[in-house]
Amino acid sequence: MCGIVGYVGAREAVGVILDGLRRLEYRGYDSAGVAVLTGDGLARRRAEGKLRNLEQSLSAEPLAGHFGVGHTRWATHGRPSEENAHPHTDCTGGLVVVHNGIIENYLPLKARLQAAGHRFVTQTDTEVVAHLVESLYQGSLEQAARAALRELEGMYALVLMHRDEPGLLIGARQGPPMVVGLGDGEHFLASDVPALLAYTRDIAFLGDGEMAVVRGDRAALSRLDGTSVELRPQRIAWDPVQAEKGGFRHFMLKEIHEQPRAVRDTLLGRIGLEQGEVHVEELGPAAEALRKVERVTLLACGTSWHAALVGKFLLEQIAQVPAEVDYGSEFRYRQPLVGAGTLAVGISQSGETADTLAAFREAVGRGATGVAICNVQGSMLTREAAGTLLTHAGPEIGVASTKAFTSQLVALGLLALQLGRLKGTLSADACREHLVGLTRVPHLMEQSLAGLERQAEELSRELVHATDFLYLGRGIHYPIALEGALKMKEISYIHAEGYPAGEMKHGPIALIDERLPVVALLPRGRGREKMLSNVQEVKARGGRVIAVNAGPDDDLRGVLELRDAVLTVPEAEEMWSPLLMTLPLQLLAYHVAVRAGRDVDQPRNLAKSVTVE
Repeated sequence: MCGIVGYVGAREAVGVILDGLRRLEYRGYDSAGVAVLTGDGLARRRAEGKLRNLEQSLSAEPLAGHFGVGHTRWATHGRPSEENAHPHTDCTGGLVVVHNGIIENYLPLKARLQAAGHRFVTQTDTEVVAHLVESLYQGSLEQAARAALRELEGMYALVLMHRDEPGLLIGARQGPPMVVGLGDGEHFLASDVPALLAYTRDIAFLGDGEMAVVRGDRAALSRLDGTSVELRPQRIAWDPVQAEKGGFRHFMLKEIHEQPRAVRDTLLGRIGLEQGEVHVEELGPAAEALRKVERVTLLACGTSWHAALVGKFLLEQIAQVPAEVDYGSEFRYRQPLVGAGTLAVGISQSGETADTLAAFREAVGRGATGVAICNVQGSMLTREAAGTLLTHAGPEIGVASTKAFTSQLVALGLLALQLGRLKGTLSADACREHLVGLTRVPHLMEQSLAGLERQAEELSRELVHATDFLYLGRGIHYPIALEGALKMKEISYIHAEGYPAGEMKHGPIALIDERLPVVALLPRGRGREKMLSNVQEVKARGGRVIAVNAGPDDDLRGVLELRDAVLTVPEAEEMWSPLLMTLPLQLLAYHVAVRAGRDVDQPRNLAKSVTVE
């Protein structure tokens, strides 16, 4: 979850590192630090809090050099403080390490090293790596790192540098992501692609148990035993401008407004309207296996789990294949019944979510065919899957996921359509009808975004004083209620709960009074009459209704009062309506959070990618 950047080349390292860390600050913002080899030796600078505190320190007292590492921290071991901020050093001050992950056996290693005379000055597990490498160092950082890494247990992505070996960075991965950026006379290491887009789009992804030896003019990969691994860079298609705010106040708001483009890009080149077919070339050999699929298991965490719940409806309704949804964090802790007839779909924006990866490996290990739905080509999930359905959302910087979520819904819809065609449960005509409806969605999104934002901003003036929200939805829109509640919790810190509307009378109705805003999702079609009954029940108990309504609201006018509100989205086919219903919920959470003075892009205690359990 922490952000790591390493640089070796001809540029001033501090500028490159800080620029990269800025683009990675969504991965951790408890503290930050850099280490650079200057003309006077190896110098460190660290600061508690956000990256701007470190930038102010470096502005007051600059560090000059062409070789260094930097880090933004999301605390696991040891409270956020300057002392616990990375980079950490050894007893000599000649070696530094930055680290993302958890060293599970750090306590026995620490006890052994302390007994040998090593002095520890932090509360972190990371410091043990510096002292362990120091204890093994005999003039070769590469050899000392190999020996030390073989003793570590747990999950890590780390970078090491030593003052006696200028121009050499050692990177390693076991769990959390690590990438190598390849430039002309310069090379980079980072924990995520956006850090490097301003400098190179040629990226090589480390696999688990791999180590990178990086110099200004070359880079090489190997296993910990020294076995060489071929360096296979990929050309990343993301434009660096996509990782900038582009005039918006926050990344989250920019990414909400990018959703029509992200949906279009995820559809691009994949639909054959005339033939009533879906073409997903990246599925590769997994495409043929889809014909024999008897059931689908969807594995995900957080927002991606909500997308998976929508996917269950799509797969069962369109492809007529039974589907179940599992939390990645829970899947391994039972005896899951998966086998050769199961399609395991791992869903992750980053492709590096630790729990989702572990669940995916468990399913594939039990004989399931593994398919990834992911936004990052070359990530660990895409490398381990038999086939991949890439979303094309572009880099998502805001911690609260928005465009990645709607792109996942589109990808799941395409998967359901292709599965239905391959299995013969969906006719070409029916597929064409679904595709026509899906291709209309980006335009409908564009039509409604500006008006929805004005309404949400106005509503936030009163709703910011609420202490709780209840979100209600039915059927395929129940997961959207869950996602709306999650967005409100994540960025405004106001308690919110999503519930299936039919269950309201089984408990949540006790909470309803004049102080509780109830957000009710009212699409057209099946279930609308029942949702209107739920709204009546809320009104009968004095609750305030925020209706998210599809199309005309004639049937609502006799129910709602002046203090209630209606957020209107265009009508769409039932299965694609969640894409439109999502927009007002994102905007409502955003504007309530802004009015409450929250840090929308970097909410407290959260990081973008959960790469450790």
